Amino acid sequence: MIDRHDVGSWLEGPGTGRQEYPGQRLGRPEQGPGSVGRVGRRIVALVLDWYLCWALAQWLVPQWNEQGLMTLAFLFLLNVLLVGATGHTPGHLLLGLQVQTLAGRPAGFARAVVRSLLLCLVIPAVVFDPDQRGLHDRAADTVLVRTR
Repeated sequence: MIDRHDVGSWLEGPGTGRQEYPGQRLGRPEQGPGSVGRVGRRIVALVLDWYLCWALAQWLVPQWNEQGLMTLAFLFLLNVLLVGATGHTPGHLLLGLQVQTLAGRPAGFARAVVRSLLLCLVIPAVVFDPDQRGLHDRAADTVLVRTR
Protein backbone atom coordinates (compact mmCIF):
# COMPACT_ATOMS: atom_id res chain seq x y z
CA MET A 1 0.00 0.00 0.00
CA ILE A 2 1.21 3.52 -0.78
CA ASP A 3 1.50 5.84 2.20
CA ARG A 4 2.58 9.42 2.84
CA HIS A 5 6.28 8.52 3.03
CA ASP A 6 6.19 7.18 -0.52
CA VAL A 7 4.77 10.34 -2.07
CA GLY A 8 5.93 12.94 0.45
CA SER A 9 3.99 15.93 1.62
CA TRP A 10 3.29 19.24 -0.08
CA LEU A 11 4.99 20.84 2.96
CA GLU A 12 8.31 19.25 1.99
CA GLY A 13 8.45 21.10 -1.31
CA PRO A 14 9.67 19.56 -4.55
CA GLY A 15 11.01 16.06 -4.19
CA THR A 16 14.71 16.65 -4.77
CA GLY A 17 15.84 13.88 -2.46
CA ARG A 18 18.00 14.14 0.61
CA GLN A 19 21.48 15.54 0.44
CA GLU A 20 24.01 13.21 2.04
CA TYR A 21 26.96 15.65 2.12
CA PRO A 22 27.62 19.35 1.39
CA GLY A 23 28.03 20.00 -2.32
CA GLN A 24 26.17 16.93 -3.54
CA ARG A 25 23.47 19.08 -5.17
CA LEU A 26 26.24 21.04 -6.91
CA GLY A 27 27.79 17.90 -8.38
CA ARG A 28 30.84 18.09 -6.12
CA PRO A 29 32.57 15.03 -4.66
CA GLU A 30 32.17 14.22 -0.98
CA GLN A 31 35.90 14.42 -0.18
CA GLY A 32 39.20 15.42 -1.76
CA PRO A 33 39.90 17.90 -4.55
CA GLY A 34 36.76 19.63 -5.81
CA SER A 35 34.75 18.97 -2.65
CA VAL A 36 33.24 21.87 -0.72
CA GLY A 37 35.65 23.43 1.78
CA ARG A 38 34.44 22.79 5.31
CA VAL A 39 33.89 25.46 7.94
CA GLY A 40 37.08 24.76 9.92
CA ARG A 41 39.36 25.35 6.94
CA ARG A 42 37.40 28.43 5.95
CA ILE A 43 37.74 30.00 9.39
CA VAL A 44 41.47 29.29 9.64
CA ALA A 45 42.01 30.77 6.15
CA LEU A 46 40.05 33.90 7.09
CA VAL A 47 42.00 34.32 10.33
CA LEU A 48 45.30 34.01 8.44
CA ASP A 49 44.16 36.58 5.87
CA TRP A 50 42.90 38.91 8.63
CA TYR A 51 46.25 38.82 10.46
CA LEU A 52 48.12 39.42 7.21
CA CYS A 53 45.93 42.48 6.53
CA TRP A 54 46.31 43.64 10.15
CA ALA A 55 50.11 43.45 9.83
CA LEU A 56 49.96 45.41 6.55
CA ALA A 57 47.81 48.08 8.19
CA GLN A 58 50.22 48.35 11.13
CA TRP A 59 53.21 48.62 8.83
CA LEU A 60 51.81 50.95 6.15
CA VAL A 61 49.67 53.35 8.22
CA PRO A 62 50.78 53.06 11.87
CA GLN A 63 49.70 56.61 12.71
CA TRP A 64 46.07 56.10 11.65
CA ASN A 65 43.75 55.69 14.65
CA GLU A 66 41.19 53.37 13.04
CA GLN A 67 43.36 50.29 12.42
CA GLY A 68 40.30 48.02 12.31
CA LEU A 69 38.81 49.88 9.35
CA MET A 70 42.16 49.91 7.56
CA THR A 71 42.54 46.17 8.18
CA LEU A 72 39.06 45.63 6.74
CA ALA A 73 39.96 47.76 3.69
CA PHE A 74 43.10 45.69 3.13
CA LEU A 75 41.08 42.48 3.50
CA PHE A 76 38.63 43.74 0.87
CA LEU A 77 41.46 44.63 -1.54
CA LEU A 78 43.29 41.36 -0.90
CA ASN A 79 40.14 39.36 -1.64
CA VAL A 80 39.20 41.33 -4.75
CA LEU A 81 42.66 41.25 -6.29
CA LEU A 82 43.74 37.73 -5.43
CA VAL A 83 40.41 35.90 -5.62
CA GLY A 84 39.71 37.77 -8.86
CA ALA A 85 43.07 36.86 -10.38
CA THR A 86 43.82 33.40 -8.99
CA GLY A 87 40.76 32.22 -7.07
CA HIS A 88 42.45 32.21 -3.68
CA THR A 89 43.86 34.42 -0.96
CA PRO A 90 47.08 33.50 0.88
CA GLY A 91 45.00 31.79 3.60
CA HIS A 92 43.07 29.81 1.00
CA LEU A 93 46.30 28.83 -0.74
CA LEU A 94 47.92 27.58 2.49
CA LEU A 95 44.86 25.50 3.36
CA GLY A 96 44.25 24.14 -0.13
CA LEU A 97 41.08 26.08 -0.97
CA GLN A 98 39.93 27.98 -4.07
CA VAL A 99 36.91 30.15 -4.84
CA GLN A 100 35.31 28.83 -8.03
CA THR A 101 32.21 29.39 -10.08
CA LEU A 102 29.67 26.60 -10.00
CA ALA A 103 31.13 25.48 -13.34
CA GLY A 104 34.55 24.93 -11.70
CA ARG A 105 36.45 27.96 -13.00
CA PRO A 106 38.20 30.63 -10.85
CA ALA A 107 35.75 33.32 -9.74
CA GLY A 108 36.99 36.32 -11.74
CA PHE A 109 36.99 39.99 -10.72
CA ALA A 110 33.27 40.80 -10.95
CA ARG A 111 32.31 37.90 -8.68
CA ALA A 112 35.26 38.67 -6.39
CA VAL A 113 34.03 42.24 -5.84
CA VAL A 114 30.51 41.10 -4.90
CA ARG A 115 31.81 38.28 -2.72
CA SER A 116 34.40 40.45 -0.95
CA LEU A 117 32.00 43.29 -0.27
CA LEU A 118 29.51 40.92 1.34
CA LEU A 119 32.28 39.08 3.19
CA CYS A 120 33.36 42.35 4.79
CA LEU A 121 29.79 42.87 6.05
CA VAL A 122 30.29 39.61 8.06
CA ILE A 123 26.60 38.59 8.37
CA PRO A 124 26.34 36.98 4.89
CA ALA A 125 29.49 34.98 5.59
CA VAL A 126 28.12 33.32 8.73
CA VAL A 127 24.78 32.24 7.25
CA PHE A 128 25.19 28.94 5.40
CA ASP A 129 22.99 26.79 3.19
CA PRO A 130 23.09 22.95 3.15
CA ASP A 131 26.05 23.12 0.72
CA GLN A 132 28.01 25.21 3.24
CA ARG A 133 27.91 28.20 0.92
CA GLY A 134 27.58 31.52 2.72
CA LEU A 135 25.22 34.20 1.44
CA HIS A 136 28.27 35.98 -0.01
CA ASP A 137 29.03 32.88 -2.11
CA ARG A 138 25.40 32.47 -3.15
CA ALA A 139 25.16 36.13 -4.22
CA ALA A 140 28.38 35.85 -6.24
CA ASP A 141 27.40 32.42 -7.62
CA THR A 142 30.61 30.87 -6.27
CA VAL A 143 31.67 28.01 -4.03
CA LEU A 144 34.83 27.55 -1.93
CA VAL A 145 36.32 24.15 -2.78
CA ARG A 146 39.31 22.08 -1.79
CA THR A 147 42.19 21.90 -4.23
CA ARG A 148 44.05 19.06 -2.50
